[in-house]
Amino acid sequence: MSQNSLIADPSCMDDFDPNSLLADAALQLILQAIQPTTGFEKVALRSALGRVLCSDVLSKIEVPGHTNAAMDGYALSGIDLPQEGTATLSVIGTAWAGGPFTSAVRPKECVRIMTGAPMPTGTDTVVMQEHAESSDNRIIIDARHKIGQNVRQAGEDIAKGQTVLHSGRRLSPADIGLLASLGVGEVKVFRKIRVAFFSTGDELRSIGEPLDAGSIFDSNRYTLYGMLTRIGSEPVDMGVIKDRREDTFNAFDEAAKCADVVITSGGVSVGEADFVKECLEELGQIKFWKVAMKPGRPLAFGRIGDAWFFGLPGNPVSVMVTFYMFVQPALRRLMGESETSPLLLQAHCESKLRKKAGRTEYQRGILSHDASGRLSVAKTGAQGSGILTSMSQANCFIILPMEAESIEPGAEVTVLPFVAIM
Repeated sequence: MSQNSLIADPSCMDDFDPNSLLADAALQLILQAIQPTTGFEKVALRSALGRVLCSDVLSKIEVPGHTNAAMDGYALSGIDLPQEGTATLSVIGTAWAGGPFTSAVRPKECVRIMTGAPMPTGTDTVVMQEHAESSDNRIIIDARHKIGQNVRQAGEDIAKGQTVLHSGRRLSPADIGLLASLGVGEVKVFRKIRVAFFSTGDELRSIGEPLDAGSIFDSNRYTLYGMLTRIGSEPVDMGVIKDRREDTFNAFDEAAKCADVVITSGGVSVGEADFVKECLEELGQIKFWKVAMKPGRPLAFGRIGDAWFFGLPGNPVSVMVTFYMFVQPALRRLMGESETSPLLLQAHCESKLRKKAGRTEYQRGILSHDASGRLSVAKTGAQGSGILTSMSQANCFIILPMEAESIEPGAEVTVLPFVAIM
């Protein structure tokens, strides 16, 4: 060996590390390993927003529950519609949404009807009030109309016994309203999963503690808490764990006993304290340590006791990127949510993006429409893994595949809007 040469292991600065798992392969391995929880509970409808259905919901009624008017106008029999010229009909009453007309309607008769009111016996058609001349309890209509118009049939939207929502669906506000329209007061949902998380490092300080030389405030626990809360899990913040063997082992042991998932930030990179790796080798089973991605190469996945484990990098942006791209899909699967493909879009790139082939990169960008109306994206300034402002200012990831190299302005790139994952 030359006196001026060194033997170096692959680092996070290298563009390709043969020991790193490809990003797509890492995600597939995670999703194949994790199965949905079997626990469930019944909750009141207003408490079900954002929860994941544990069983299909079948309608016990028809929607609409009765054949009704889709417009304000006049209910009549289609037989009385003129084929040409005009026809005159007698108005014999009024049907309200909350007060139906209960008598039968005979030929050459009609009923004034309001939207949503049940169609009276003997009628099958509604003529809009704007299309009829009304005078002295009579209307005159012309030949523009068709039998059955402006009428909603019973069960037209939902049939009795129909499956309206499937197991694995995360309930949205519209879903809550739909269930209410069916008279459903409570639903069966998967239980909330508990996620214990902590940061490691002697340099970290919690908010409220004084900063001494070389120390920094721990932001990772706050971003993790926000991401875990928004996804609907039950976060368990275990604080900052110092770089001491006993503290590290105790933290892992306690976290694994109280949670379904354990997440750490820091301690899994080369050159950091070995207590995290030593602990995991003794207490856990790790499936991989590194992923060919930037930022976030040092990403560990495995188990500790009965809990799933994710070891995230220490840099703030790396924590968020690895969480959204790997941890969040895993948690959604564990929660019982049906797998959904992310919303990937193509956009016109306005910035020069620096990259070398060898790993997938997730750069932060601002997605918008340009003057011509097409989607365009620009990076949010410096892309360092410690620059949290690049995430705060961004509204999307610009995903650059492993084989891609630097991108020139004007090229088409793939973007993942944050609204699709957050």
